[in-house]
Amino acid sequence: MADRSFPASAATRVPLAIILSGLAGCADAIGFLEYSQLFVSFMSGNTTRFGAAVAEGAWDGATRVAGVIAVFCFGAFSGTLIAAWAGRWRLPVLLGLLALLLCVGLALPTGPVPFPFHAYPVVLALGMQNATLQDADGRSLALTYVTGAVVRFGTGLANLILRKPAESFWIQAPLWGALSTGAVVGGLLHRGLGEAAFLAAAAVAALLALAVTVLTVARPGSPLIAGRAPVPGAPAEAAPVQGVKARRMDPS
Repeated sequence: MADRSFPASAATRVPLAIILSGLAGCADAIGFLEYSQLFVSFMSGNTTRFGAAVAEGAWDGATRVAGVIAVFCFGAFSGTLIAAWAGRWRLPVLLGLLALLLCVGLALPTGPVPFPFHAYPVVLALGMQNATLQDADGRSLALTYVTGAVVRFGTGLANLILRKPAESFWIQAPLWGALSTGAVVGGLLHRGLGEAAFLAAAAVAALLALAVTVLTVARPGSPLIAGRAPVPGAPAEAAPVQGVKARRMDPS
């Protein structure tokens, strides 16, 4: 049977993308402030920090950042495999794991400078988050970083002038706004709660997991929770479609 777990309808796909982007911004701000300016979702920033640390011979710092990048990559890797294994339960499973992992770090020891053990579960969770809105062809929205959204928004404006707008152009500004707003909220939460602010992010992920679980049980096969969309960043007015591959695999 075809994998019908991708939310094809913009009624769920778009709010999920915006909320998850805001959640990533919130967690990244909390992590940045709590873990001595270590990014937990923005790997471009960590890559720059890694290069600077190597150039300065700061090997503890280089190891610290390289380990986080490796954990994030493993999160994206394992999240994609879990999504394929879970099938139509992909969203409840991944969002439930996201909520759990955002809490786990609070119970772990800080660890030495090169190996920040308490940060690893958060980094792993945000790496896995990128698989939540990945379609059957491996395409996904940028939910945990903003560089791609800014670039696609800028090029999209140019392509509007050239009268060849990209399908996913329309959602880039909301994703940037959600991630930025989430970062502000995360910073404010950290001021009041410290590392425990991750519990607020975990609560949001848990509520999302509950919502998609209810949808999966109540509306199996509905475009709200299943099916195929033109691309993950398709315009809101784009109708869900059934791909050729899916039709061949699913006679219904």
